[in-house]
Amino acid sequence: MLPDWSTLAVFAFATWVLLVVPGPAVLYIVARSVDQGRAAGIASALGVQVGSLVHVAAAALGLSAILMSSAEVFTAVKYLGAGYLVYLGVRKLMERQNFNAPGAMPRERLSRIFWQGVVVNVLNPKTALFFLAFLPQFVDPARGMVAGQILVLGLVFVSLGVLSDGMYALLAGSARHWIVGNRRMMLAQKYGTAGVYVGLGALTALAKHR
Repeated sequence: MLPDWSTLAVFAFATWVLLVVPGPAVLYIVARSVDQGRAAGIASALGVQVGSLVHVAAAALGLSAILMSSAEVFTAVKYLGAGYLVYLGVRKLMERQNFNAPGAMPRERLSRIFWQGVVVNVLNPKTALFFLAFLPQFVDPARGMVAGQILVLGLVFVSLGVLSDGMYALLAGSARHWIVGNRRMMLAQKYGTAGVYVGLGALTALAKHR
C-alpha cells in the first residue's frame, strides 16, 4: 500500500522546509541563473531534479543502501562528483569575459546545462545519503510495498524541488539584469560563480561515509 495522507502531508511540509533553505543544489542553480539567465536556471533546476529521480529509483531498488554501506563505492562516486564540479569552476574561470549587452553574450545550450545539472546531482553522494536517511522515516513497513512508498515519497520530493528550485532560478535570473553590462559586477559574478562550483566540489570531496 502507499503512504497514508497524513504521512504524505507531514512529509511534504518537512520537505518544503528543507528545500527552501539554500543548499548546494540551490547555489548551483543560482549561479547558473546569474550566469546565463532564467532559462538556464530553470534548465539546471530541472536537471538537478532529474538527478534526484535517479536517487529515488536507486533508493527504491536498494542501491542507495549499497552505496552507503561500501566505503570504496562511496569514495569513488564522491570524487567523481567533486571532480566534475571543480571542472565546471575551472572552465568558468577560463572563459573570456564579455561586457556587452545580454543578447551579445555567448550562450551555452540549454540541453547541455540540463544534463550538467543531472550529472551534478547524480554524482552527489550527499543526495543519496539524504534519501537513505530521510525517506525511511516516513515509510511504514506494516503497510507493505516499501519500494512503492519510497517511490511516491520521492516523487513528492522532486515535485516540490522543481517548485522551490524554479523559484530561486527566476529570482536569480531577474538579478542578472542588474549585473550584465556592469564590468565590476560581471567580474565579481564570474569569479563568484567559479568559486561556487569549486566550493561545492570541495564540499562533496569532504563528504564523510558513515
